[in-house]
Amino acid sequence: MAATINPDVFSFFKELENNNNREWFEPQKKRFKALEAEVKQFATDLTAQMNEHDSVDKFKLFRLYRDVRFSKDKTPFKTHFGISFHREKPAYRGGYYLHIKPGDNFVATGFWNPSKEDLFRIRKEMEIDGEEFREIVAQPAFKKVWGRLEGEEVKTAPKGFSKEDPNIDLIRKKAYLFTRKYSDKEVLSPNFMAQVNSDFKAVRPYFDYMSSVLTTDLNGESLL
Repeated sequence: MAATINPDVFSFFKELENNNNREWFEPQKKRFKALEAEVKQFATDLTAQMNEHDSVDKFKLFRLYRDVRFSKDKTPFKTHFGISFHREKPAYRGGYYLHIKPGDNFVATGFWNPSKEDLFRIRKEMEIDGEEFREIVAQPAFKKVWGRLEGEEVKTAPKGFSKEDPNIDLIRKKAYLFTRKYSDKEVLSPNFMAQVNSDFKAVRPYFDYMSSVLTTDLNGESLL
Protein backbone atom coordinates (compact mmCIF):
# COMPACT_ATOMS: atom_id res chain seq x y z
CA MET A 1 0.00 0.00 0.00
CA ALA A 2 1.30 3.45 -0.90
CA ALA A 3 2.33 5.76 1.91
CA THR A 4 -0.01 8.53 3.04
CA ILE A 5 0.56 11.78 4.89
CA ASN A 6 0.14 11.46 8.64
CA PRO A 7 -2.33 14.04 10.07
CA ASP A 8 0.23 14.69 12.82
CA VAL A 9 2.35 16.47 10.18
CA PHE A 10 -0.17 19.31 10.27
CA SER A 11 -0.50 19.19 14.06
CA PHE A 12 3.27 19.31 14.46
CA PHE A 13 3.76 22.28 12.13
CA LYS A 14 0.89 24.21 13.72
CA GLU A 15 2.50 23.73 17.13
CA LEU A 16 5.93 24.62 15.74
CA GLU A 17 4.47 27.81 14.22
CA ASN A 18 3.52 28.92 17.74
CA ASN A 19 6.70 27.65 19.41
CA ASN A 20 9.47 28.21 16.91
CA ASN A 21 12.40 27.85 19.28
CA ARG A 22 14.93 25.20 20.20
CA GLU A 23 13.57 24.79 23.73
CA TRP A 24 10.21 23.58 22.40
CA PHE A 25 11.68 21.57 19.55
CA GLU A 26 14.26 19.53 21.45
CA PRO A 27 11.75 17.29 23.32
CA GLN A 28 9.74 17.05 20.04
CA LYS A 29 12.70 15.92 17.96
CA LYS A 30 11.87 12.20 18.12
CA ARG A 31 8.31 12.97 16.98
CA PHE A 32 9.62 15.06 14.09
CA LYS A 33 12.12 12.40 13.01
CA ALA A 34 9.33 9.81 12.84
CA LEU A 35 7.21 12.13 10.68
CA GLU A 36 10.20 12.96 8.50
CA ALA A 37 10.86 9.25 7.89
CA GLU A 38 7.23 8.76 6.85
CA VAL A 39 7.41 11.69 4.42
CA LYS A 40 10.65 10.29 2.95
CA GLN A 41 8.83 7.03 2.36
CA PHE A 42 5.98 8.94 0.72
CA ALA A 43 8.50 10.65 -1.59
CA THR A 44 10.17 7.30 -2.36
CA ASP A 45 6.84 5.73 -3.31
CA LEU A 46 5.82 8.78 -5.33
CA THR A 47 9.13 8.70 -7.22
CA ALA A 48 8.45 5.08 -8.17
CA GLN A 49 5.04 6.07 -9.53
CA MET A 50 6.49 9.03 -11.42
CA ASN A 51 9.08 6.78 -13.04
CA GLU A 52 6.30 4.90 -14.77
CA HIS A 53 5.90 7.98 -17.00
CA ASP A 54 9.12 9.98 -16.48
CA SER A 55 12.81 9.64 -15.60
CA VAL A 56 13.38 10.89 -12.05
CA ASP A 57 16.78 9.98 -10.69
CA LYS A 58 16.46 11.35 -7.16
CA PHE A 59 14.48 13.47 -4.74
CA LYS A 60 15.59 15.85 -2.01
CA LEU A 61 13.73 16.43 1.24
CA PHE A 62 14.85 19.86 2.44
CA ARG A 63 16.16 20.32 5.97
CA LEU A 64 13.89 21.65 8.69
CA TYR A 65 16.62 23.93 10.00
CA ARG A 66 16.50 27.39 8.49
CA ASP A 67 19.69 29.03 7.25
CA VAL A 68 19.12 32.31 9.08
CA ARG A 69 22.24 33.93 7.57
CA PHE A 70 20.36 34.62 4.33
CA SER A 71 16.80 34.86 5.61
CA LYS A 72 14.74 37.76 6.92
CA ASP A 73 12.95 35.19 9.08
CA LYS A 74 15.30 34.47 11.98
CA THR A 75 13.25 31.68 13.54
CA PRO A 76 15.36 28.51 13.64
CA PHE A 77 12.91 26.12 11.95
CA LYS A 78 10.86 26.01 8.76
CA THR A 79 7.20 25.14 9.24
CA HIS A 80 6.74 22.91 6.21
CA PHE A 81 8.11 19.91 4.37
CA GLY A 82 9.60 20.71 0.96
CA ILE A 83 10.56 17.99 -1.52
CA SER A 84 12.14 18.45 -4.95
CA PHE A 85 12.22 15.71 -7.60
CA HIS A 86 15.07 15.80 -10.12
CA ARG A 87 14.65 14.60 -13.69
CA GLU A 88 17.63 12.84 -15.29
CA LYS A 89 19.85 15.45 -16.87
CA PRO A 90 20.82 16.50 -19.45
CA ALA A 91 18.09 15.03 -21.66
CA TYR A 92 15.18 15.59 -19.28
CA ARG A 93 14.78 19.21 -18.21
CA GLY A 94 12.53 20.87 -15.64
CA GLY A 95 11.76 19.84 -12.09
CA TYR A 96 8.98 19.04 -9.65
CA TYR A 97 8.41 20.35 -6.13
CA LEU A 98 5.96 19.35 -3.37
CA HIS A 99 5.22 21.67 -0.44
CA ILE A 100 3.31 20.43 2.62
CA LYS A 101 2.24 23.06 5.14
CA PRO A 102 -1.05 23.55 7.02
CA GLY A 103 -3.25 25.77 4.86
CA ASP A 104 -0.57 26.22 2.19
CA ASN A 105 -0.03 22.96 0.31
CA PHE A 106 1.02 23.05 -3.33
CA VAL A 107 3.05 21.48 -6.10
CA ALA A 108 5.18 23.44 -8.54
CA THR A 109 6.68 22.38 -11.86
CA GLY A 110 8.87 23.98 -14.46
CA PHE A 111 11.98 26.12 -14.39
CA TRP A 112 12.42 28.11 -11.19
CA ASN A 113 15.99 29.34 -11.46
CA PRO A 114 17.33 28.45 -14.93
CA SER A 115 21.00 29.03 -15.68
CA LYS A 116 21.92 32.14 -17.64
CA GLU A 117 22.53 29.98 -20.72
CA ASP A 118 19.23 28.11 -20.44
CA LEU A 119 17.27 31.31 -19.85
CA PHE A 120 18.80 32.93 -22.94
CA ARG A 121 18.04 29.82 -25.05
CA ILE A 122 14.39 29.80 -23.91
CA ARG A 123 14.02 33.50 -24.63
CA LYS A 124 15.55 33.14 -28.10
CA GLU A 125 13.10 30.33 -28.85
CA MET A 126 10.19 32.54 -27.79
CA GLU A 127 11.57 35.34 -29.94
CA ILE A 128 11.63 33.05 -32.98
CA ASP A 129 8.23 31.49 -32.33
CA GLY A 130 6.12 31.40 -29.20
CA GLU A 131 3.13 29.69 -30.78
CA GLU A 132 4.03 26.09 -29.99
CA PHE A 133 4.61 27.01 -26.35
CA ARG A 134 1.28 28.84 -26.18
CA GLU A 135 -0.59 25.96 -27.79
CA ILE A 136 0.80 23.44 -25.30
CA VAL A 137 -0.05 25.44 -22.18
CA ALA A 138 -3.49 26.35 -23.58
CA GLN A 139 -4.55 22.72 -24.02
CA PRO A 140 -7.69 22.13 -21.89
CA ALA A 141 -6.25 19.02 -20.19
CA PHE A 142 -3.12 20.96 -19.25
CA LYS A 143 -4.87 24.16 -18.21
CA LYS A 144 -7.42 22.32 -16.06
CA VAL A 145 -4.59 21.09 -13.82
CA TRP A 146 -1.95 23.81 -14.05
CA GLY A 147 -3.75 27.05 -14.86
CA ARG A 148 -1.61 29.90 -16.09
CA LEU A 149 2.13 30.44 -16.42
CA GLU A 150 3.78 32.07 -13.39
CA GLY A 151 7.26 33.35 -12.65
CA GLU A 152 9.16 36.54 -11.89
CA GLU A 153 9.86 38.79 -14.87
CA VAL A 154 11.83 41.86 -15.89
CA LYS A 155 9.85 45.10 -16.20
CA THR A 156 10.39 45.90 -19.87
CA ALA A 157 12.63 43.63 -21.95
CA PRO A 158 15.84 41.67 -21.28
CA LYS A 159 19.00 43.09 -22.79
CA GLY A 160 19.17 42.33 -26.52
CA PHE A 161 15.42 41.81 -26.92
CA SER A 162 12.81 44.24 -28.19
CA LYS A 163 10.00 45.31 -25.86
CA GLU A 164 7.85 45.46 -29.01
CA ASP A 165 8.27 41.75 -29.69
CA PRO A 166 4.84 40.04 -29.94
CA ASN A 167 6.10 37.38 -27.51
CA ILE A 168 7.58 39.82 -25.00
CA ASP A 169 5.22 38.49 -22.29
CA LEU A 170 7.10 35.18 -22.54
CA ILE A 171 10.55 36.65 -23.20
CA ARG A 172 10.55 38.87 -20.10
CA LYS A 173 10.05 35.88 -17.78
CA LYS A 174 12.95 34.98 -15.47
CA ALA A 175 11.23 31.72 -14.46
CA TYR A 176 8.67 29.52 -16.19
CA LEU A 177 6.52 27.93 -13.49
CA PHE A 178 3.16 26.33 -12.92
CA THR A 179 1.65 25.66 -9.50
CA ARG A 180 -1.35 23.82 -8.14
CA LYS A 181 -2.76 24.13 -4.61
CA TYR A 182 -4.30 21.43 -2.39
CA SER A 183 -6.45 21.68 0.71
CA ASP A 184 -5.33 20.02 3.94
CA LYS A 185 -8.15 17.52 3.44
CA GLU A 186 -6.82 16.59 -0.01
CA VAL A 187 -3.31 16.10 1.37
CA LEU A 188 -4.56 13.69 4.04
CA SER A 189 -6.65 11.73 1.56
CA PRO A 190 -5.57 8.15 0.71
CA ASN A 191 -5.63 9.27 -2.94
CA PHE A 192 -3.21 12.16 -2.49
CA MET A 193 -0.16 10.40 -3.93
CA ALA A 194 -2.12 9.26 -6.98
CA GLN A 195 -3.44 12.81 -7.43
CA VAL A 196 0.02 14.38 -7.28
CA ASN A 197 1.38 11.77 -9.67
CA SER A 198 -1.49 12.42 -12.09
CA ASP A 199 -0.94 16.19 -11.89
CA PHE A 200 2.79 15.78 -12.51
CA LYS A 201 2.07 13.52 -15.48
CA ALA A 202 -0.16 16.23 -16.98
CA VAL A 203 2.80 18.63 -17.24
CA ARG A 204 4.72 16.27 -19.53
CA PRO A 205 3.90 17.95 -22.89
CA TYR A 206 5.37 21.19 -21.51
CA PHE A 207 8.48 19.42 -20.23
CA ASP A 208 8.95 17.57 -23.54
CA TYR A 209 8.80 20.85 -25.44
CA MET A 210 11.19 22.69 -23.10
CA SER A 211 13.60 19.74 -23.00
CA SER A 212 13.67 19.74 -26.80
CA VAL A 213 14.46 23.47 -26.80
CA LEU A 214 17.20 23.19 -24.19
CA THR A 215 18.96 20.22 -25.80
CA THR A 216 19.18 21.78 -29.28
CA ASP A 217 20.74 24.89 -30.72
CA LEU A 218 18.82 27.58 -32.64
CA ASN A 219 19.19 25.51 -35.82
CA GLY A 220 17.57 22.51 -34.17
CA GLU A 221 20.85 20.58 -33.94
CA SER A 222 21.22 18.32 -30.90
CA LEU A 223 23.60 19.49 -28.18
CA LEU A 224 23.74 16.09 -26.50
